[in-house]
Amino acid sequence: MNPLDSALATIPDVYRRRLIKHYAALKQAFARGAFDSCGTQAGKFSETLIRYVQHALEGASLPWGQQVNIYAESRRLEGLPHTSGPESIRVFIPRALCFLYTLRNKRGFAHVGGDLDSDPIDAATCVRVADWCVCELIRVMHGLSLEDAQALVDSLAARTIPEIWHVSGRRRVLRTDLDYKSQALLLLYSELSAAVLAEDLFDWTEYARFDHFKARVLKPLHSARLIEWDREAGTIQLSPTGILDVELRILAPGA
Repeated sequence: MNPLDSALATIPDVYRRRLIKHYAALKQAFARGAFDSCGTQAGKFSETLIRYVQHALEGASLPWGQQVNIYAESRRLEGLPHTSGPESIRVFIPRALCFLYTLRNKRGFAHVGGDLDSDPIDAATCVRVADWCVCELIRVMHGLSLEDAQALVDSLAARTIPEIWHVSGRRRVLRTDLDYKSQALLLLYSELSAAVLAEDLFDWTEYARFDHFKARVLKPLHSARLIEWDREAGTIQLSPTGILDVELRILAPGA
């Protein structure tokens, strides 16, 4: 059982497996810059989650082969008695799904013409709304604060990056076109939920000498405020500026 499967273990298999499948596919599509696929997976995620909400509140859901009107269902579910279930499940999540499904349908993720390509913004918004829905499910089921739920989701490798290979307890950057600074930033981006030991980052990049790695990679990145390097603790975290740099320079389509 993977960590997300465990975190959502109280959801029946028929809903949980589909939710995890489409959620992971949405995250992976965004990491690849496949924004059209983000729209497709956002729709499937929404159609699955609204069925689980039906099940959670009423004990049954529409069959999988039957088309569901998310907008009408959201209004109907919100009108159920308060005793039907938590407000988060009955009101907040359905409203979020209405927005997500509207974004998926009305924006199209395949714009032609115009001065602004909004696909990356639309896709990023889809991902964040789906993140929120998963966090809210975990928060309600485990009695956690929203902050603790977010930390749990982050720890579940919500940011799935195809360029990073997890092997034998190590991380390897599969892209051969990146210099050591970019590799270090990408590796830190894949580990946003916690600080990374400088020794581990050095090992993952396979830099020749640790003293040179600190002087030529970590120090310039820290000076540029792309990372926070705690020399006393020997730990490193990616800064908000570093996150933006990775997303716009390294992971952006065509980078």
